Amino acid sequence: MRLFSGGSVAGRKILITGAARGIGAALARRLHASGAQVALLGLEPDLLAEVAHECGEAPWRYCDVGDPAQTERSVRTLITELGGLDVVVANAGIARQLPLIGGDSTVLEEMLAVNVLGVYYTLRAAGPHISHPGGYALVMSGLSAAVNLPLIGAYSASKAASEALGKTLRHEIKHTGAKVGIAYFAELDTEMTTRGFGTAAARRILGRLTVSGLAPLGPAIDGVERAIALRRRQVVSPWWVGMVLPFRWFAQRVIDNAVRTGVPDALAIARTEQVAFTTDQPPRPRRMERQS
Repeated sequence: MRLFSGGSVAGRKILITGAARGIGAALARRLHASGAQVALLGLEPDLLAEVAHECGEAPWRYCDVGDPAQTERSVRTLITELGGLDVVVANAGIARQLPLIGGDSTVLEEMLAVNVLGVYYTLRAAGPHISHPGGYALVMSGLSAAVNLPLIGAYSASKAASEALGKTLRHEIKHTGAKVGIAYFAELDTEMTTRGFGTAAARRILGRLTVSGLAPLGPAIDGVERAIALRRRQVVSPWWVGMVLPFRWFAQRVIDNAVRTGVPDALAIARTEQVAFTTDQPPRPRRMERQS
């Protein structure tokens, strides 16, 4: 059994998905600086190699987490290179606005493939290796799992599903001594936010609903490091997210009242606005056949 200092990540072997940029890259750098051994998965080889170099030539692999065989193979290889695993951070995720009526249904399919199936495939592959006293899994959910806004229904659905996966895994590995945490972040200052929801349609609705503007990334990374060190059940950023979660029903009523106007115009814009996913996705077979 591996024993660790309660307030430190030093010595822990940590696998991070979606580590090429954003939260994943910042977290990898922080954990390495704090003495952890990190391994990285992602879709952008040049960026991954750069982050790995900054993390003491950490092992890394290109991996589409929406591909179960590729995820299993990549996770197994990196765990071998690390010499074991103490923590997995299921961080990989994508975003893109979607009007539910008249929108492109493949947007929802892609988000489910990465944000839900990708989380599941990651946890399935890494789960046996963290199922020990001191083991820990952190699932990146989000405030959007609790409070739903127009245009991000697909993203919200995927984050609610990842939250459910994390809560379920918590029960299923408790007997091994391992623990599971869930991260709930609001609008952090990352490319995920600016590329995903910095659109004309989103600004028509969402700009008025931002509580305090984009929150800095630093406090979120601080919180994740503490969560890993202490194997916490929950991590939030900004701080006020922790106050919203227990009263999600009330927060939803506030949102419902705030978006009474502007939605029809925003939907009209979204149905014709050309936007991309926050991370370019590899070709993926369609999971469902459609009838014309």
